[in-house]
Amino acid sequence: MSLTPTPADKFTFGLWTVGWQARDPFGDATRAPLDPVRSVNELAARGAYGVTFHDDDLIPFGSDEAARNGHIHRFKKALEETGMKVPMATTNLFTHPVFKDGALTSNDRDIRRFALSKAMRNIDLAAELGAQIYVCWGGREGAESDGAKDAYVALERYREGFNILGAYVKDKGYDIKFAIEPKPNEPRGDIFLPTIGHALAFINTLDNPEMVGVNPEVGHEQMAGLNFVHGIAQALWQGKLFHIDLNGQHGPKFDQDLVFGHGDLKSAFFLVDLLERYNYQGPKHFDYKPARTEDDAGVWESATANMRTYLALKERALAFRKDPRVIDAMKASRIDQLEVPTLAAGESWRDLGDASFDVELAGARGYGYEKIDQLALEHLMGVKAE
Repeated sequence: MSLTPTPADKFTFGLWTVGWQARDPFGDATRAPLDPVRSVNELAARGAYGVTFHDDDLIPFGSDEAARNGHIHRFKKALEETGMKVPMATTNLFTHPVFKDGALTSNDRDIRRFALSKAMRNIDLAAELGAQIYVCWGGREGAESDGAKDAYVALERYREGFNILGAYVKDKGYDIKFAIEPKPNEPRGDIFLPTIGHALAFINTLDNPEMVGVNPEVGHEQMAGLNFVHGIAQALWQGKLFHIDLNGQHGPKFDQDLVFGHGDLKSAFFLVDLLERYNYQGPKHFDYKPARTEDDAGVWESATANMRTYLALKERALAFRKDPRVIDAMKASRIDQLEVPTLAAGESWRDLGDASFDVELAGARGYGYEKIDQLALEHLMGVKAE
């Protein structure tokens, strides 16, 4: 298998990823602003499938109509020349000071109305560019003090906001679905809908739940100390994995946005294994930040690293699943038996009693999972079978 990316791999990047100037709370930018047109060209040259954007990534906040049209025209021209796609878009509802107390859950009604209008205008552009997924990250939807925000009522306003946007998309006839991006904290002390599970439960309350899924991010779930592979399995199982953000993270700390695989490599291995086995068809989107220590050349080196890591893990995961040692070990561990329904056809709860079942013998036997885990690590490390 080649580690050279091609558009068929459906790798995508946000303009805000390679375009991050590396400014952080403790230091100024270490890189110059990046022209979105250059980002399109550079990523296309490296085999990417497409780019994504917040409205403000492409059109500086406060631009007049003429300037806005100019930015859009240049961007569309670059897309046409390179064949790059825009499968997803989103709205920046977190940078400007007006959103310091949230957007869809701000205590200020006028700000909520402004936020919805801002989102709707960019949904129009997303539809024009062919995007079919609209990601919603509520980075400012939360609080630092439980006395500052009525969380019960805030969730009602959040639901109202999604219902309004859903109605807008339906009335316009757009082929767009929404994907909620959970995150536990940062920049707010606590953010509403902090995990995949919270988002999935919230979706069931909406007027059009079929239009809304999730966009989980590796680092966000791991910031909460959760197992990302398990979360993605549930999203896939419920048919709600509309989009995914791939990056790297070292445990429950600030959102590091490392290159994919440059955090918990073993988790990344099993994540790729899961996505490929269950035939995830959406974009493989890298929401990472090139390290602050990198210059311009390092930005593009890191972009390529994301794609090569995914392809390398895909190759190793396929080899792992085909390895006769792994197949035998998984059979010995009874992993295949999990696919067998607990009740056979025609059975009910009345048939569960089995006097012949030896509970002590079953309790004493091992499952051999350590062998499977070791084989996975050896495949990751490229250790050849002896």
